[in-house]
Amino acid sequence: MLAGGWLLGGRARARHKNTPFESGIDPVGSTHIRLSAKFYLVAMFFVIFDVEALYLYAWSTSIRESGWVGFAEATIFILVLLAGLVYLVRIGALDWAPARRRVAVKTDTVSHTNPQKQ
Repeated sequence: MLAGGWLLGGRARARHKNTPFESGIDPVGSTHIRLSAKFYLVAMFFVIFDVEALYLYAWSTSIRESGWVGFAEATIFILVLLAGLVYLVRIGALDWAPARRRVAVKTDTVSHTNPQKQ
C-alpha cells in the first residue's frame, strides 16, 4: 500500500508546499523545537489510564451478568491501577515542579547592630 501510494500519488512541488500551515498564519521561527520528555510521559499515562477507564465502563454495563466474581475482579483491577498510580507519584514521574534542594542552605550569622565596629 505504501509503494502504491508513492507510485500513484501526486508529485506537485511549490515554494510553500512543504511549510507548516495553520489557520492562515505564516509560520514564525523553526517548527523543530525540543520538548521535554515529561510531555510524552504524561501523554502515555493519559492513554493508559483512559483505556483502563474504558475497561471499567464495559465492566459497569455488564455488572448484573458478572455478579460478585466480576465485582471482585474489578476491585482487584482498580487496586492494581491505584498501586501503579501511587508508584508513579512516589518515583516523581508526575512531579512537574523543579527538584527540591537536598542540601540545606547555610546562612552566616552577622551582627548588623554596629557596622563601624572592626
